[in-house]
Amino acid sequence: MIATEASTDRNPIAALLSTETFTPVEPRDLDETGLPEALVEGLICKRLLSIGMESGRGIADYLCLPFGIVEERLLKLRSRQLMSHRGAAALNDHVYALSELGREFAQHAQAHCAYCGPAPVPLADYVTSVDAQTISAECPRRPDLEQAFAGISVNPAMFARLGPAINSGAGLFLYGAPGNGKTTLAERITLCFGQEIWVPKAIYVDGEIVKFFDPAYHVPFRRGGEDLLKQDCNDARWIKVRRPTVVVGGELTMDALEIRHNPYTHVSEAPLQMKSNCGTLLIDDFGRQRMDPFELLNRWIIPLEKRYDFLTLASGKKIQVPFDQLIIFSTNIEPAELVDEAFLRRIPYKIHVDDPDEAEFHQLFALCTPLVGCSYNAEAVEHLLATHFRPLGRPLRRCHPRDLLLQVHHFCAYHDLPMEMKPEHFDRVVGDYFTVVGSRDWRASRPETPAARAASPAGS
Repeated sequence: MIATEASTDRNPIAALLSTETFTPVEPRDLDETGLPEALVEGLICKRLLSIGMESGRGIADYLCLPFGIVEERLLKLRSRQLMSHRGAAALNDHVYALSELGREFAQHAQAHCAYCGPAPVPLADYVTSVDAQTISAECPRRPDLEQAFAGISVNPAMFARLGPAINSGAGLFLYGAPGNGKTTLAERITLCFGQEIWVPKAIYVDGEIVKFFDPAYHVPFRRGGEDLLKQDCNDARWIKVRRPTVVVGGELTMDALEIRHNPYTHVSEAPLQMKSNCGTLLIDDFGRQRMDPFELLNRWIIPLEKRYDFLTLASGKKIQVPFDQLIIFSTNIEPAELVDEAFLRRIPYKIHVDDPDEAEFHQLFALCTPLVGCSYNAEAVEHLLATHFRPLGRPLRRCHPRDLLLQVHHFCAYHDLPMEMKPEHFDRVVGDYFTVVGSRDWRASRPETPAARAASPAGS
């Protein structure tokens, strides 16, 4: 059951009509959960099959359902001799255990679907929640961007271009040379949309359970060290999380974009784009996946325009789900080399992430010094530029200050030296760093020994 915090109406449509914060309201009876009784009974019995004995309130907490709803089911299961009392528990409760008949019932339910966890929410309630919490309604302003990008360096010109692109919620390409912070920018963009959202732990659709909550992408919301995930007035089948940022790179395959069904447990898993709803989906290193870029783009060309997607259940039935996220493609390749005009039209913003200039390079070093616990030394940075960048025509990258400072930190730690930004420390680490990153200028990055000069051909 879903509603809004300011609403007393338990009709889900109220969530769409209200401008107040979306909140899932605790159901008062089984009908308001939207779940069939057989499903709840199966979850209760599978819980007891796995744990042996448990109190009624313990079962209710595990299933994230109100005790009153679970207690009614327990009484019915006991009357059918599927379970029995094994003792008294606090608060006028009892400890329950399965009978032999109950174990057979639970094993049959386990064979049909091995899912044992929080009770799911109906798909219709999930769709309503996405509509009520849509990222496209947020429209962040300049102060929101400034707060989200605090602590990192963003070129003012690019900041001005990012603002309208993020505000649109329509998706964008971030392209440019590697090491310039495209991934960092994409991860910060989600913070522009601010507020937290409610997501279901699992979804029930057409007789199947689809696991949704994923700790890898859904970070539970806590304030001041207090757990706000469960409140008396909220439906515990939902969890309050930060707006998700789902990042996928070269490991992305087409299977990850479909509902994944385990044929042994008969439990399904929501696809990545569905887990990113109301948040951000970053396709990092686009063009380097193990699939053709056109295959991926053709899969999403309609969802990007219509803002909904079609997924296939294990039964073969197709369902319609929201496609509601800011989708970002980060790539080192020019977008025109990867996609055609039809797709570029659906990603209206294409933003080039430039190399930093020398002033920003100094600023990046200053921002990174807290990472390694040292003070900023402008003279050491100037020495680095004059010795290892300008003479070689080596391009500046935003990752260089962080990476080189970490190299210096490791050098100082190994030799038991105080961590300091010194020109001689940079001289020692820069050769190894750029030998790996840019092998074409390894000769210039290494100190030339007399033996090397003698062996070198004239004019080389």
